[in-house]
Amino acid sequence: MSLHVDDLRVYYRTVHGDVQALDGVTFTVEDGEIMGVAGESGCGKTTLSKSLIRLDGRMRHIGGTVELDGSVLPLEDDRAMNRFRFTDVSIIPQYAMSAMNPIRKIGTMMRELLESRGVDFKQLRPELERRLELVGLSRDVLTMFPIELSGGMKQRTVMVLSTLLNPSLLIADEVTSALDVSTQRAVAETMAEFRDREFVTSLIFVTHDVSLVYQIADTIMVMYAGKLAEKAPADTLVKQPRHPYTQQLISSLPEVGVRYEEQQLAGIPGTPPGLLDPPGGCRFRARCPLAFDKCVEEPPFVEIEPGHSVACWKAM
Repeated sequence: MSLHVDDLRVYYRTVHGDVQALDGVTFTVEDGEIMGVAGESGCGKTTLSKSLIRLDGRMRHIGGTVELDGSVLPLEDDRAMNRFRFTDVSIIPQYAMSAMNPIRKIGTMMRELLESRGVDFKQLRPELERRLELVGLSRDVLTMFPIELSGGMKQRTVMVLSTLLNPSLLIADEVTSALDVSTQRAVAETMAEFRDREFVTSLIFVTHDVSLVYQIADTIMVMYAGKLAEKAPADTLVKQPRHPYTQQLISSLPEVGVRYEEQQLAGIPGTPPGLLDPPGGCRFRARCPLAFDKCVEEPPFVEIEPGHSVACWKAM
């Protein structure tokens, strides 16, 4: 087992109270698995990403555990987490193209990162150049400043940097959101190739684009308002979704060959609940076409068939 997350709760402290951004999340990611995480903006995807590496100092670890390859990650202690970052768990952050220091050359940044981890840059440089070439970049990139690279080149550079120490778990947070469609596909396929070449053991691919993650993921997990709605093998989740939210999310995707002047895209009416004071029971019930009396009770996230779990009373 690569990753086991149990009842993870992470809040943000604000002047108005705690935002319950991640509220009781439990799941596993097996060795070699690519798991996609999907959902609307504000559902908790990025909070989940950052919490697994403790990247945001505003976060409060309220409860729950994260175990990676048999070791419990000290999520409540930023300094203690430092020995796990980039070697055991690494991340390609959202807006990764802006993550590089604009006044430092690429090679300088990579050298400083490696030396901070006790790694000899000169010894690892041949492998670094090999990986740059693998993603279609020349070794000359190392002598350039970030402003000299295109958006796609910056994204691929950060991908190489984040995986250079062969982490067990790589988290890719919205890595394709600022790219054109053809580059999105290329980046997604490169992420899968990194797994196949064993640069990383497992991968969590966070996105709002279900159609993109479907192309590379083994499983997909859907989140809503800080909780898990559904998790299943990618083909099952897209073709046989059981949670009403997942069903509506899938139905809102455009289909190839359909003329939308004749058939309108289906949307999801309403808006997600605020997480300063989230409603009790099922958090989707105010927008759910199948809601009934029992939905005032919170549904458990349970396995309804092997590998397929749902949090919905109607699906049990």
